[in-house]
Amino acid sequence: MFEQIKEQGFHIETLSHAEAILAGDFPEVEGEIEEILLESKVPIEEIIGSGGGETKGTQRLRRARKAKGWAKHKFTVQRVIDGRPLESRSHEIDHTKTFAAGTIALEIEWNNKDPFFDRDLENFKRLHADGPFRWG
Repeated sequence: MFEQIKEQGFHIETLSHAEAILAGDFPEVEGEIEEILLESKVPIEEIIGSGGGETKGTQRLRRARKAKGWAKHKFTVQRVIDGRPLESRSHEIDHTKTFAAGTIALEIEWNNKDPFFDRDLENFKRLHADGPFRWG
């Protein structure tokens, strides 16, 4: 899976059966993601440059995914007991796209801080456990 990307030096790691889910239920997603990443280049100037908001590389990836129909989406997970809403959480995901088998959600993180990575990973886990969405 993602062999062309690996040949270009990308490190790919899959968790929680993501590879099996993508290969079995979402085979078109691999090619689409691979195409976007293979077309993306990050000049060294952007890597060593200072921070200050969304990087140019992240902006290019966001635009490339948007061009293929990936859009921002705010998921709301709500627990209802006996018809009464008791708890509600929401989280905005950078890129989502619905396919015949379900919805795929992707986040782009560039130089992400550990607390934010942990928060995003926990939110993905909650979405997976509480809703009809698959993630990897």
